[in-house]
Amino acid sequence: MEPTPRIMFPPQVRRYVYERDNFTCVACGKTHQQARLTIDHIIPVSKGGSNDLSNLQTLCFTCNRLKSNHADSRFRRRYSD
Repeated sequence: MEPTPRIMFPPQVRRYVYERDNFTCVACGKTHQQARLTIDHIIPVSKGGSNDLSNLQTLCFTCNRLKSNHADSRFRRRYSD
C-alpha cells in the first residue's frame, strides 16, 4: 500500500477546520488569540492517515510539535461529526 501523499490544504479547507473547531486547539484549548494554530492529521499521514476532513484537527503549534507523527489518544478530537 502506498502512503497517502502530503498535500497543502486549500484556504477553504483550512478555514472550515478552524471554524469547525471554534478556532481552538483541540488538545489544550488555547484559542487563536493565545497561540498560533495549525491544521494537523489525527492519524498521521506517515501512519496511513488520510487527508479527509474527518482526519483533520486544529492544534496549536506547541501541541502539534509534541504530537509529532504519533496517533496519541490525548490528541483525538473532542467533537463528533
